[in-house]
Amino acid sequence: MRRLLRPRKRVPRRAARTVVLDRDGSVFLLRSDNDEVGVHWTMPGGGLEPGETPRVGARRELWEETGWTDLEPGPLLCTWEHDFTWHGTPVRQHEHIYLTTGPHRGPVGDVSAVHAEDRILDWRWWTPADLADENADALWPPRLPELLEAVRAGWAVDGRPPVPVDLGYIPNAR
Repeated sequence: MRRLLRPRKRVPRRAARTVVLDRDGSVFLLRSDNDEVGVHWTMPGGGLEPGETPRVGARRELWEETGWTDLEPGPLLCTWEHDFTWHGTPVRQHEHIYLTTGPHRGPVGDVSAVHAEDRILDWRWWTPADLADENADALWPPRLPELLEAVRAGWAVDGRPPVPVDLGYIPNAR
């Protein structure tokens, strides 16, 4: 007899991330692994600490995961919600994603402990062509290539950052 498992209730979790673009339009992403979602690429960021604002949390997470202390989150690019399992707990995460520009470089200092704890496997700079490759690993958020194309197009037209977009809830493709 097959036993049906009742899905566990998802715990709300607030998080923030920072999209870092270089002067050529490439984006810095981290390759992560998650039991529920699998291997995916996302920008530096993570859960907010109690009382922390999304912008302050994005800055702290950027520093922890890259060692870059000279960059600040800029304008809000988007918000979105998604489900995944964080250290064994199913969560519904609401994220604020900020935008900034910075030099084309790798992480500095020893960030290995944070990467191990957060299951960050690798990092790399993605060109717009890389983002358009349909055979690439999953991206978080899935609409990241579209968002960044809008940023590049918008900045080219009037030199101002884009208006923030609310992507809403996006279910996992897996």
